[in-house]
Formats: sequence, C-alpha cells, structure tokens
Amino acid sequence: MLDSTHTAENIKGLFINGQWQQTSGHFDDLNPSDGQVWARVPNASVTETKQAIDAAQQAFPAWSALKFQERAEYMLKIAAAIERKADQFVNAAQFEGGGWYGKGIYETKAMPEIFKAAAALCYAPIGEILPSLNGKVSQAIRTPMGVIGVISPWNVPGILAARPFSFAMAMGNTIVLKPSEETPYMGGIFFAEVMEEVGLPPGVFNVITCSRDNVASVGDEMVDNPTVKGVAFTGSTAVGRRIAAKCGAHLKKACIELGGKDSLIVLDDADMDRATSAASFGAFMHQGQVCMSVEKILVQDSVYDSFMQGFVARAAKLKTGNVADKSNVIGPLINDRQAEHVKSQLQDALAKGAKLALGGTVNGRFVEPTILTHVNPSMDIWRDETFGPVAIVSRFHTDAEAIAMNNDTEYGLSCGIITRNEHRAIDMAQSLETGMCHVNCAPINDEAHAPFGGTKASGLGRYGGRWSLESFSETRWITLDRGQKPFPPVF
Repeated sequence: MLDSTHTAENIKGLFINGQWQQTSGHFDDLNPSDGQVWARVPNASVTETKQAIDAAQQAFPAWSALKFQERAEYMLKIAAAIERKADQFVNAAQFEGGGWYGKGIYETKAMPEIFKAAAALCYAPIGEILPSLNGKVSQAIRTPMGVIGVISPWNVPGILAARPFSFAMAMGNTIVLKPSEETPYMGGIFFAEVMEEVGLPPGVFNVITCSRDNVASVGDEMVDNPTVKGVAFTGSTAVGRRIAAKCGAHLKKACIELGGKDSLIVLDDADMDRATSAASFGAFMHQGQVCMSVEKILVQDSVYDSFMQGFVARAAKLKTGNVADKSNVIGPLINDRQAEHVKSQLQDALAKGAKLALGGTVNGRFVEPTILTHVNPSMDIWRDETFGPVAIVSRFHTDAEAIAMNNDTEYGLSCGIITRNEHRAIDMAQSLETGMCHVNCAPINDEAHAPFGGTKASGLGRYGGRWSLESFSETRWITLDRGQKPFPPVF
C-alpha cells in the first residue's frame, strides 16, 4: 500500500512504447485537502506526445491482427491486476483526488467490470450480412481505426479513463492517454503500471502527463496529429466544444462527454425515504463533482415540505473535512478555482433572493453540503453547472411543468424520477432532454455495457459496450461477387 505522499522517484515516468521515460521538467501534483505536494510528475511536451503517437501507430498492425480471444484475455488480465492494486488506487483517490475513502472503493469495484465488459465485446458480432441485388456476398463489418487519443478528467479519473480506452483497445485500436494534470497518477500512470504488469505489447497503450502550462500544446497535438484517427474526451463543455470543432475540421471521429445540470424529479406519490436518499447521494457524492450529480431537485407541491424535512436531515449528517479521516464524506473541491466558482454562484443566488436551507459555508476548498430554495431562472446557479456540493430545490405543480424545468438548460446528460407510478415515469422520460433517465434512482448511474452519454451541450457520441464499438471503429462494405453481376456489353 502506498504512503499518502509520492516523490518523483515513486512516479516512474511517462509510459511510451512499453518503457518508462523521464522528462527534463516535472510539476507538482497536490493533495487537495491540505495543498501539500503529493507527487512530482513528468511534464511532457509536444515532442514526447509525438513519440507516444508514433509508438501507438507502430503497434497498431500487430495488435489489430491479434486473435480476438487473445485481446480478450489481456482485458481480463487487466481487470485482475486492477483488483490486486486496489489499495494503491484508493490511496490516490483520497490523497491525490481529494475523494472520500468510499468513493475510491467504488472506482476499484467498477474499473474491473469495465475491462470484463470490454473482453466480452471481443466476442460480439462485428458486422452483418446484407441482401444483394446481384447475388453477391455482401458484408458490413466494423474494423478498428488505428490510434485513439484519450483525454480524461480529474473527478472520477479511474472510471472516466478506463471507459473510453478499454473498449477501443479491446477492438484492436491502440491508445495514447493524457490524464488531467490534477490527477495524473489515478487517471494515467496507475494504468501504465497495470499494463506493464500484465505484459501488454509495447506501444499498444501509452501515457503522457503534463502540467497546466503544457495542456494546450499537448492536447492540440493529440487532436491535430493526422496519425490520431479518433479522440475521446471527457471534461468541461467549453473545452469539449473546441475539441469537437477541431475534430470536425479534420473529419476525425470524436466521442465527447461533457457537463450536466441534472435534475431529480420527485413526484407526489414518491417514497420519501427513497427520494431523500437519492437526493443526498446524487447531490453530495464526491462533493457534487460528478457530471451526473443532482444539481436541481424538482419536488411536487404536495410533498415538498415532507421532502425538505427529510432531505435537510440527511444532508446535515454528512461530515466535511480532510479525507484522511474516513468519516469525512465531504472532502475538498479539487482546486481553488473550483471553490471560487461555487462561491460565486452561491453569492449570486443569495443576492438575487435565494434562501439557504442548509450550509452555505465556504472554507478554502471545503464547501459544506448546501441546500438552496427560492431559486429562479435569473440566477446563474439555475442553468449553469455548479460542480460542487450544492443542490437547489424547487416546487412544481404539474408533470409538464417539471419537464419544462428540467429542460431549461443547455445541458442534457442524466436525470432521475422518483415515483411509485412506473407508467407515469416512463411517459415523462420520453420528454426529458437527456441522454439518460433513471426511474426511482439518482441520475448518477453507470454500467459498463450500457450506452453512456448526453444530448445538447452534454456531449456527442456514446461510451459503453457495442456503443463504444460504433464510436471507435470504421464501417466497411465488403462484397464477394460470384460472376452474377453483368457489365454493359460496350465494355
């Protein structure tokens, strides 16, 4: 098990072509709870990024030609290695990512499932036989694309790195992964250690880490380099728009998963214990720093008071503080910029008439679980993503009004509906402008084999199972003629 600190010696380096490589410079990887240096991490430039891309390209022919069951076996070995290294990841989740101990445990349970599902994808159909006017054997098949660039975020770095690259790699693509500068170990170097342990062929999987100062140039190289055939990005909508636009200019495939302003809709026949539990988990898990976090809770008039009583009571029990203490469920926000963003939204809302039902205290990077009422569309917090432990609770009268309130945002990632009337919920779900909807559950849901992604400003494309196959493969039409198609006699 790792100590709560790393040094430059502990971090082996960049992982390029199956080898660890050092750089001339390093950057500080901070513990969000106390601001202390947790690790010293190699600071890659465009030069090292090109080397990683070239290594991935050189590895592609042999990897894509490997028998599918052999690639599946690697996926299962990766899953097992992650399980063996779970303590190391949980340690990093606390001291590099600022997450509650239980959040780290959750990621270590979810990541192996992702690779098991990727192994299963190797056995799935890769195409279909089409009818032919001329008696041809006509096939539509999926083939790997080549090098895939993966740019992953800091908030749930294990899952949100593994999900894009696992399926893409399983189907025969090779990978260059750039994790966030906030969590370079959890989101990148950890996986490189896993790949070294399982003996993955050199160049199939590469990791580039870099500081915030180098992010723009390294990211541009990963998107603009013509050898990179597809890009997977998870992160902010502003950056995602830029990457999607650049990929469009290059006619390059992209799968983009961005932010959300997700609602939990509590109907008048809801089980209040289930509703308040879903709201507390959905709003405050990992300090609300999840793209699917509950940011708006819409409660029908007749049950508003009982919901608020239960919800405030639940949230008030959550302890805030340094996550070295496992009883602190609410840890720090990832950095000072994010804390300032949350503080700014709270100040704007309170100045415009919002009321505090709980919390509201911002102490450095620590924000207490906060519940706001009397929020209206004039406030920034109504439509803009917060990404902090803050939930707004609003009343609605009719189902149609709840649908309109949910849709009143540029985002469209996930949502939840709490009700005993399943038919009513499914009817509502058809009108909600989200890529995902979960009845009698919080919006935070993820299963490796299911389609994950959003609509509107929440993203483009889908991850998971066969939907990843669609995102990171090319469709080819191949026919076999048996002399039945005639050509014009003049030829």
